[in-house]
Amino acid sequence: MQSDTSPVADADVPGKGPGTGPGAGVAEEPSRSILRSETLIVLALSLGASGVSALISFIGSLTKPGGLKHQAATLNGSHAPGRPWLDLAWQLFGIATALVPVVLVAHFLLRERAGGLRAVGFDRRRPGFDLSRGAGLAAVIGGSGLLLYLGARAAGFNLTVVPEALPAVWWKIPVLIASAVQNAVLEEVIVVGYLLRRLGQLGWSPMAALAASSLLRGSYHLYQGIGGFVGNMVMGVIFVLLYRRWGRVGPLVAAHALIDTVAFVGYAVLAGHVRWLPTA
Repeated sequence: MQSDTSPVADADVPGKGPGTGPGAGVAEEPSRSILRSETLIVLALSLGASGVSALISFIGSLTKPGGLKHQAATLNGSHAPGRPWLDLAWQLFGIATALVPVVLVAHFLLRERAGGLRAVGFDRRRPGFDLSRGAGLAAVIGGSGLLLYLGARAAGFNLTVVPEALPAVWWKIPVLIASAVQNAVLEEVIVVGYLLRRLGQLGWSPMAALAASSLLRGSYHLYQGIGGFVGNMVMGVIFVLLYRRWGRVGPLVAAHALIDTVAFVGYAVLAGHVRWLPTA
């Protein structure tokens, strides 16, 4: 395990981090106004907008007759029922376009000569480390997250989450796995790696940056209910602390992808066959 003196400490300071320093070339440091604008643009095109959408959705659920647990939030649904090839095209289009903000982040980090996504530890330098840490983290977070969801739903604080409602076609499982990986890459690169780096460059304290990252993660899960909001905020705190310790989002991406894959594929296999798993 890496020591606490990870690249993240330098990554949060203007002019430091992988890809900068002696021998890396001299680049003009972007002004704080430019960094602030870039950050707002990235969030407006991705998870910041999702947070606003989730808030509106949650207000709609609260004001709808009947309790939250009698309403459903579907994560992966069909876009063209009864037309599997068109549905597949829409699924792949949605997954691909959702990753465009990550490409934009990579562009910004390359432009400042920080090494692209390597600056936040999303690369192939340490696959064994990323996968092993990610698998362990997924086991802990996934199990506790499921218990929190079941408890919140039973208490009436959460909607019934339907991880998938795709037709029984040959591409169902591959698309669910691809969706899980897309979620993981988008969220961990932007909400942890990029946001913490930018907030550090803008002069935010480590505690304030942690709070902002965790609150953002919780906000775009609010459509699931209070349980989804609180659970993901807690997950956000843990992920930020581990990122600062490891200096890489790689393990977080691996953990998140595993958690979502188990949730999506597990629901597809178990829904309607076990009594403890709520269905819509």
